[in-house]
This record gives sequence, structure tokens and C-alpha cells, in this order.
Amino acid sequence: MKQIYRQRQSARPAPHAGEPTSGPLTPEELQLAARNHSMPLEALRRDITPPGLHYVLTHFDIPDIDAASWHLQVKGAVERSLELSLAALKKDPAISIPVTLECAGNGRSLLKPRPLSQPWILEAVGTAEWTGVPLAYLLAKAGVLPDAVEVVFTGADDGIQGGVRQRYARSLPIREAMRPDVVLAYRMNGSELPPQHGYPLRLVVPGWYGMTSVKWLESIDVVTVPFTGYQQQPAYRYQDSADDAGTPVSRIRIRSLMVPPGIPDFFTRNRVLPRGPVMLTGRAWSGHGAVTRVEVGIDGKWATAQLEKPAGPFAWCKWTLPWVADPGEHELACRATDATGATQPLGQNWNYQGMGNNLVQRVRVTVD
Repeated sequence: MKQIYRQRQSARPAPHAGEPTSGPLTPEELQLAARNHSMPLEALRRDITPPGLHYVLTHFDIPDIDAASWHLQVKGAVERSLELSLAALKKDPAISIPVTLECAGNGRSLLKPRPLSQPWILEAVGTAEWTGVPLAYLLAKAGVLPDAVEVVFTGADDGIQGGVRQRYARSLPIREAMRPDVVLAYRMNGSELPPQHGYPLRLVVPGWYGMTSVKWLESIDVVTVPFTGYQQQPAYRYQDSADDAGTPVSRIRIRSLMVPPGIPDFFTRNRVLPRGPVMLTGRAWSGHGAVTRVEVGIDGKWATAQLEKPAGPFAWCKWTLPWVADPGEHELACRATDATGATQPLGQNWNYQGMGNNLVQRVRVTVD
């Protein structure tokens, strides 16, 4: 019977990325999960995430780039085109800014039905200090023409998605590209960019989901018509169905996460902790403004947590709440609210590509 079952399984057609499914994880999803990695939730204790703990999503292959021969091109609707080496960029004025980056698909695997793609649970996030040249400085140096509408960023990573061969490319509206805090980063947490994080140069767009921050950057093209490349359309859209044109994914929705208290069971990750006082802690962030409130739920009853000042306007903030743990089974949760009044939903926010799912985190614990 087992042999017949395997044969029937192998006869099934291969799934396609984006298709919703109610079945178990597919071999394709497991392969993506092995290539990419999330941030362990215990790393929420740190203001700044070390590069090896920061989440990573690589669409295609990590390019092998020789910085000595690498150049960045700035072209298109500009008064003067530029071609700059890494050494030349490092002579330009630099800024350092702490930024929380989150994958737009974070939480996708919790949706029912589950869209087939990288099967993130909750940990596709991290906060790093990025150092580099302000994008606005380079654009001013090139001289953006009055009829420009967007700036297109193209990386060196090459592959096929949706049947389309492409280099990973995304665009920003001119008004966003000219923000003083958008940076062309060549350092992460004070050190050279690691290969998986975009060496030798990457874009970092504070407040926007991570797909916007193009890695292994090779060219910046100022354009006079909206960019319609694959990663802009049809990827990264909020859609109700495959036929829905949808709306573009942009800024990060309000989210909070908790450091799971106690100790884990190895296989299930279920949490166990002793009775008595415990300090619940975590982080909250939003691309739409400051976090104004975090509430912690303990068995369905909500209490307001204490917020600490973040390291920067686009970095996560720490929250804490003391709890006296009684013996038994408990469910802990956390939800945040930002300056716009947006609050994390208690129910799933389903969409066809599994984008922007900021559902409230729930942690089950056993108190001895």
C-alpha cells in the first residue's frame, strides 16, 4: 500500500507558487524554507539583530560579486548619468540608521487556505543599523528631470518566476525615493554587508516591507512611466483572487511579537515555565507611524504594556509586562496599535498571495 501511495503522490502535478492549498507543506515549500531563514523569536530581546539571526529571503541565487570590478549605474531621466565604484561611494556623505525590516509574506503559513510560497510563520523580521549613502544625495548629484515619476532598482540576482526570466527589480515613487532616510547601504551593524544581505550594496527603504529594499544593487534607473516589472506587477499585490488586479504592497502593517517565556520542548516548541513572577517582553513596529500602545492578553484578558523609546523612527520598540504565572495551561497574546489608530486583527487577514498578515500572535504555555 505504501508503494502505491508513493506512486500516486508522484503522479500529482507540481504545485504553482501562489496557489492556495489546505494540504501539508509541499517539497517545494520545504526547499524554500531550507534556503531562507527566519529570526529566532528569542532574538527579540536585542535592540539590534546580528546579521546571522536577521531574517533572509533570497528569490533566486546569491550572486558572487567582485567588489573591485563592481560599479553602480545611475541613469535614465537625469541630467547626467553616473557610474560609481564602491570606493567612490564610500567617499560620499554617509548616514547610519536603525531600521526594522519585515518580509511582506510574514505569517503566510498561518493562513487557511495557505498560499504556496516561502512558508513563513512569524519570524521573518529583524532590525539592523544600516550605513551608506542617502539615495537622495545621489539623485541630486545626477539631477532628476521634471517628468520623472519613479526610480527603478535592479539587483544582480537572476532567475525565473511566474514563467518570466528576470533580474530582481522594484521601483519607488519619486517622493519616496527622495526621502532623506532612504539609504544605499554598504555596511550592516558596522561591518561589511554579508553576501546574503546584499554585498556589496543594497537599498534600504525604512517603513516599507523588505521586498522594496533591493539587494546586490547594480543599477538605479529614473523613469518617466510607472515600472511594470514582475516583482512590481503581478507580484507583491493584495489580491482577493488570481484574477483580481489587486493593490500594491508598500508600508509595513502594525505588528507586535512576544519573546516566548520559559523553555521550549525541542520538537513541538511548546513552552514550559515555573509558577511565579515573570516579565513578558517583546517588540512592536509599524511603517505607518509610531507604536502608541501594546496590549498583552492573558487567557483572553488584556492589559496595557510598558513601552520603551525605539532606537529610531523606523526601528521596533520594546514592550514589557509583569505577570504572575499560576499553575496550569495559559494562552498569551500581544497586539499593537500605531499612530494612525490601526490595531492588529484578532482574525486572519486572508489574501491570495498571503501578504501583510499581521494577525495577533498567540503563545501557549504550561506553568508547572
